[in-house]
Amino acid sequence: MRTLFYCLLLATPLWSAEPYFAESFDDTKLNDRGWYDGERYVLGKEPFAGAGCIEFHWRAGDTKPEYSQGARHAIPPTDTVYVRYYQRLSPGWGWTGVNYHPHLMLLMTTENGAWDGPAATHLTTYIEPVNGLLRLAAQDIQNQDAPHGLTQGELRGGYNGTLYDSQEKVFADAKWHLVEAMFRLNTVDAAAGTWQRNGELRAWLDGKLLVERTDAVFRSADFPNMRFNQFLMLPYFGEGLLPHAQTLWIDELAVGPERLGPARHPN
Repeated sequence: MRTLFYCLLLATPLWSAEPYFAESFDDTKLNDRGWYDGERYVLGKEPFAGAGCIEFHWRAGDTKPEYSQGARHAIPPTDTVYVRYYQRLSPGWGWTGVNYHPHLMLLMTTENGAWDGPAATHLTTYIEPVNGLLRLAAQDIQNQDAPHGLTQGELRGGYNGTLYDSQEKVFADAKWHLVEAMFRLNTVDAAAGTWQRNGELRAWLDGKLLVERTDAVFRSADFPNMRFNQFLMLPYFGEGLLPHAQTLWIDELAVGPERLGPARHPN
Protein backbone atom coordinates (compact mmCIF):
# COMPACT_ATOMS: atom_id res chain seq x y z
CA MET A 1 0.00 0.00 0.00
CA ARG A 2 2.84 2.38 0.86
CA THR A 3 4.51 1.65 -2.51
CA LEU A 4 1.26 2.41 -4.34
CA PHE A 5 0.90 5.67 -2.41
CA TYR A 6 4.36 6.87 -3.40
CA CYS A 7 3.82 5.88 -7.04
CA LEU A 8 0.63 7.91 -7.14
CA LEU A 9 2.38 10.83 -5.45
CA LEU A 10 5.19 10.85 -8.00
CA ALA A 11 2.72 10.62 -10.89
CA THR A 12 0.63 13.56 -9.65
CA PRO A 13 1.81 17.11 -10.54
CA LEU A 14 2.34 19.28 -7.49
CA TRP A 15 0.89 22.59 -8.64
CA SER A 16 2.37 25.05 -6.15
CA ALA A 17 3.08 28.11 -8.28
CA GLU A 18 1.59 31.45 -7.27
CA PRO A 19 0.15 33.31 -10.27
CA TYR A 20 0.93 36.90 -11.13
CA PHE A 21 -2.83 37.31 -11.19
CA ALA A 22 -5.91 35.09 -11.35
CA GLU A 23 -9.37 36.00 -12.59
CA SER A 24 -12.49 33.92 -11.94
CA PHE A 25 -14.94 36.36 -13.59
CA ASP A 26 -17.36 36.04 -10.68
CA ASP A 27 -18.40 39.67 -11.12
CA THR A 28 -17.90 42.47 -13.63
CA LYS A 29 -15.49 44.57 -11.52
CA LEU A 30 -12.44 43.52 -13.53
CA ASN A 31 -10.97 47.03 -13.59
CA ASP A 32 -10.89 47.03 -9.78
CA ARG A 33 -8.54 44.04 -10.02
CA GLY A 34 -5.90 45.48 -12.34
CA TRP A 35 -7.55 45.07 -15.75
CA TYR A 36 -7.61 48.09 -18.06
CA ASP A 37 -8.41 49.18 -21.62
CA GLY A 38 -11.91 47.71 -21.28
CA GLU A 39 -15.08 48.99 -19.64
CA ARG A 40 -18.01 46.71 -20.46
CA TYR A 41 -18.12 43.10 -19.29
CA VAL A 42 -20.96 40.57 -19.31
CA LEU A 43 -21.07 37.35 -17.31
CA GLY A 44 -22.20 33.99 -18.63
CA LYS A 45 -24.75 31.92 -16.74
CA GLU A 46 -23.04 28.52 -16.96
CA PRO A 47 -19.48 28.97 -15.64
CA PHE A 48 -16.90 26.25 -15.36
CA ALA A 49 -16.55 27.13 -11.67
CA GLY A 50 -17.60 29.81 -9.24
CA ALA A 51 -20.35 32.38 -9.71
CA GLY A 52 -19.60 33.49 -13.26
CA CYS A 53 -17.52 33.45 -16.42
CA ILE A 54 -16.95 36.14 -19.03
CA GLU A 55 -19.09 35.95 -22.15
CA PHE A 56 -18.05 37.27 -25.57
CA HIS A 57 -20.87 37.39 -28.10
CA TRP A 58 -20.54 38.39 -31.75
CA ARG A 59 -23.45 39.47 -33.91
CA ALA A 60 -23.34 38.34 -37.53
CA GLY A 61 -20.83 40.46 -39.45
CA ASP A 62 -19.06 41.86 -36.36
CA THR A 63 -15.32 41.86 -35.75
CA LYS A 64 -15.23 42.76 -32.05
CA PRO A 65 -17.69 41.16 -29.63
CA GLU A 66 -20.98 42.94 -29.04
CA TYR A 67 -20.17 42.24 -25.39
CA SER A 68 -17.91 41.91 -23.47
CA GLN A 69 -14.96 44.16 -24.31
CA GLY A 70 -11.42 42.87 -24.38
CA ALA A 71 -8.99 44.08 -21.72
CA ARG A 72 -5.34 44.03 -20.61
CA HIS A 73 -3.51 43.23 -17.39
CA ALA A 74 0.09 44.08 -16.51
CA ILE A 75 2.43 41.40 -15.15
CA PRO A 76 5.93 41.71 -13.65
CA PRO A 77 8.64 41.71 -16.37
CA THR A 78 9.64 38.10 -16.96
CA ASP A 79 11.45 35.86 -19.45
CA THR A 80 8.95 33.06 -18.89
CA VAL A 81 5.18 33.17 -18.67
CA TYR A 82 2.47 30.53 -18.29
CA VAL A 83 -1.21 31.08 -19.07
CA ARG A 84 -4.16 28.95 -18.01
CA TYR A 85 -7.85 29.35 -18.79
CA TYR A 86 -11.00 27.40 -19.51
CA GLN A 87 -12.73 27.96 -22.84
CA ARG A 88 -16.16 27.01 -24.19
CA LEU A 89 -17.57 27.64 -27.68
CA SER A 90 -21.25 27.97 -28.51
CA PRO A 91 -22.97 25.06 -30.30
CA GLY A 92 -22.47 25.27 -34.05
CA TRP A 93 -19.39 27.48 -33.69
CA GLY A 94 -18.05 28.41 -37.12
CA TRP A 95 -14.43 28.95 -38.12
CA THR A 96 -13.04 31.51 -40.55
CA GLY A 97 -11.53 29.12 -43.10
CA VAL A 98 -8.44 31.35 -43.30
CA ASN A 99 -5.16 30.82 -41.48
CA TYR A 100 -4.93 34.02 -39.46
CA HIS A 101 -8.07 34.48 -37.29
CA PRO A 102 -9.65 34.62 -34.76
CA HIS A 103 -7.33 36.08 -32.12
CA LEU A 104 -7.95 35.50 -28.42
CA MET A 105 -5.11 35.69 -25.85
CA LEU A 106 -1.91 37.70 -26.41
CA LEU A 107 1.28 38.70 -24.62
CA MET A 108 3.37 41.82 -25.21
CA THR A 109 6.71 42.97 -23.86
CA THR A 110 8.63 45.80 -22.23
CA GLU A 111 9.69 47.01 -25.69
CA ASN A 112 6.19 48.42 -26.25
CA GLY A 113 3.95 50.67 -24.20
CA ALA A 114 1.02 49.76 -21.96
CA TRP A 115 -1.48 51.13 -24.50
CA ASP A 116 0.20 50.11 -27.77
CA GLY A 117 -1.84 48.08 -30.21
CA PRO A 118 -0.78 44.43 -30.46
CA ALA A 119 -0.82 44.08 -34.26
CA ALA A 120 2.50 45.84 -34.95
CA THR A 121 4.99 45.42 -32.11
CA HIS A 122 8.54 44.37 -31.27
CA LEU A 123 7.00 41.07 -30.14
CA THR A 124 3.46 39.78 -29.68
CA THR A 125 2.77 36.15 -28.91
CA TYR A 126 -0.63 34.51 -29.33
CA ILE A 127 -2.73 31.71 -27.84
CA GLU A 128 -5.82 31.06 -29.94
CA PRO A 129 -8.16 28.53 -31.53
CA VAL A 130 -7.92 28.63 -35.33
CA ASN A 131 -10.01 26.33 -37.55
CA GLY A 132 -10.35 23.87 -34.69
CA LEU A 133 -6.62 23.76 -33.91
CA LEU A 134 -4.88 25.03 -30.79
CA ARG A 135 -2.32 27.59 -31.95
CA LEU A 136 0.64 29.43 -30.47
CA ALA A 137 2.15 32.15 -32.64
CA ALA A 138 4.56 35.09 -32.62
CA GLN A 139 5.10 38.21 -34.75
CA ASP A 140 7.47 41.19 -34.59
CA ILE A 141 6.42 43.47 -37.45
CA GLN A 142 7.86 46.58 -35.77
CA ASN A 143 11.39 45.16 -36.03
CA GLN A 144 11.59 45.48 -39.80
CA ASP A 145 13.90 48.49 -39.50
CA ALA A 146 15.88 47.25 -36.49
CA PRO A 147 19.60 46.58 -37.09
CA HIS A 148 19.18 42.80 -36.94
CA GLY A 149 15.76 42.79 -38.54
CA LEU A 150 12.80 40.49 -38.01
CA THR A 151 12.90 37.32 -35.93
CA GLN A 152 9.61 35.81 -37.18
CA GLY A 153 10.24 35.73 -40.90
CA GLU A 154 9.89 38.28 -43.65
CA LEU A 155 6.86 40.51 -44.08
CA ARG A 156 4.13 38.95 -46.18
CA GLY A 157 1.54 41.48 -47.26
CA GLY A 158 2.62 43.81 -44.46
CA TYR A 159 2.55 41.13 -41.76
CA ASN A 160 4.84 38.42 -40.49
CA GLY A 161 4.57 35.60 -38.02
CA THR A 162 5.56 32.09 -37.00
CA LEU A 163 2.71 29.65 -36.32
CA TYR A 164 2.84 26.60 -34.07
CA ASP A 165 -0.33 24.50 -34.40
CA SER A 166 -1.61 21.29 -32.85
CA GLN A 167 -1.54 18.45 -35.36
CA GLU A 168 -5.18 17.57 -34.79
CA LYS A 169 -8.39 19.56 -34.51
CA VAL A 170 -9.30 19.71 -30.83
CA PHE A 171 -12.13 22.26 -30.66
CA ALA A 172 -15.18 20.50 -32.07
CA ASP A 173 -17.79 20.65 -29.31
CA ALA A 174 -19.51 23.02 -26.88
CA LYS A 175 -17.81 21.70 -23.73
CA TRP A 176 -15.44 23.43 -21.35
CA HIS A 177 -11.77 22.74 -22.18
CA LEU A 178 -8.66 23.56 -20.17
CA VAL A 179 -6.10 25.50 -22.22
CA GLU A 180 -2.53 25.98 -20.95
CA ALA A 181 0.38 27.64 -22.70
CA MET A 182 3.89 28.86 -21.97
CA PHE A 183 6.51 31.02 -23.66
CA ARG A 184 10.18 31.36 -22.64
CA LEU A 185 12.32 33.98 -24.37
CA ASN A 186 15.57 32.86 -25.98
CA THR A 187 19.02 33.74 -24.61
CA VAL A 188 20.78 36.90 -25.82
CA ASP A 189 24.43 37.85 -25.35
CA ALA A 190 24.25 41.64 -25.59
CA ALA A 191 28.03 42.14 -25.38
CA ALA A 192 28.70 39.73 -28.24
CA GLY A 193 25.67 40.83 -30.23
CA THR A 194 24.48 37.22 -30.57
CA TRP A 195 21.48 35.16 -29.57
CA GLN A 196 20.57 31.51 -29.26
CA ARG A 197 17.77 29.45 -30.81
CA ASN A 198 16.65 28.22 -27.40
CA GLY A 199 13.34 29.94 -26.84
CA GLU A 200 10.59 27.59 -25.70
CA LEU A 201 6.84 27.31 -26.18
CA ARG A 202 4.31 24.68 -25.19
CA ALA A 203 0.55 24.28 -25.30
CA TRP A 204 -1.68 21.76 -23.56
CA LEU A 205 -5.37 20.95 -23.92
CA ASP A 206 -7.06 19.20 -21.00
CA GLY A 207 -3.61 18.31 -19.71
CA LYS A 208 -2.32 16.78 -22.96
CA LEU A 209 0.76 18.35 -24.53
CA LEU A 210 -0.11 19.28 -28.13
CA VAL A 211 2.55 21.84 -29.12
CA GLU A 212 6.21 21.96 -28.09
CA ARG A 213 9.26 23.74 -29.48
CA THR A 214 12.60 24.39 -27.79
CA ASP A 215 14.39 26.12 -30.68
CA ALA A 216 12.40 29.35 -31.06
CA VAL A 217 13.84 32.84 -31.52
CA PHE A 218 11.71 35.60 -30.04
CA ARG A 219 14.30 38.36 -29.55
CA SER A 220 17.64 39.39 -31.03
CA ALA A 221 20.57 41.45 -29.78
CA ASP A 222 18.53 44.53 -30.71
CA PHE A 223 16.38 43.91 -27.61
CA PRO A 224 18.50 42.04 -25.04
CA ASN A 225 16.41 43.36 -22.14
CA MET A 226 13.03 42.41 -23.63
CA ARG A 227 10.67 40.81 -21.11
CA PHE A 228 7.01 39.85 -21.16
CA ASN A 229 5.06 42.38 -19.11
CA GLN A 230 1.52 42.59 -20.49
CA PHE A 231 -1.31 40.10 -20.97
CA LEU A 232 -4.18 40.83 -23.34
CA MET A 233 -7.56 39.11 -23.63
CA LEU A 234 -8.76 40.45 -26.99
CA PRO A 235 -11.15 38.16 -28.90
CA TYR A 236 -11.30 39.42 -32.49
CA PHE A 237 -12.36 38.28 -35.95
CA GLY A 238 -10.94 39.97 -39.03
CA GLU A 239 -13.37 41.94 -41.14
CA GLY A 240 -15.72 39.71 -43.09
CA LEU A 241 -14.46 36.50 -41.45
CA LEU A 242 -17.13 35.83 -38.83
CA PRO A 243 -19.30 33.03 -40.27
CA HIS A 244 -22.40 33.80 -38.17
CA ALA A 245 -23.47 35.03 -34.74
CA GLN A 246 -21.76 33.03 -31.99
CA THR A 247 -20.51 33.13 -28.41
CA LEU A 248 -17.31 32.26 -26.53
CA TRP A 249 -16.92 31.91 -22.77
CA ILE A 250 -13.72 32.13 -20.68
CA ASP A 251 -13.34 31.16 -17.02
CA GLU A 252 -10.69 30.61 -14.33
CA LEU A 253 -7.91 32.52 -16.09
CA ALA A 254 -4.49 32.77 -14.47
CA VAL A 255 -1.05 34.00 -15.57
CA GLY A 256 2.14 33.14 -13.71
CA PRO A 257 5.86 32.28 -13.78
CA GLU A 258 5.32 28.49 -13.64
CA ARG A 259 2.73 26.02 -14.84
CA LEU A 260 -0.39 26.61 -12.78
CA GLY A 261 -2.35 23.43 -13.34
CA PRO A 262 -6.11 22.96 -13.47
CA ALA A 263 -8.52 25.04 -11.45
CA ARG A 264 -10.68 23.30 -8.88
CA HIS A 265 -14.05 22.30 -10.30
CA PRO A 266 -17.00 22.55 -7.89
CA ASN A 267 -18.05 18.99 -8.74
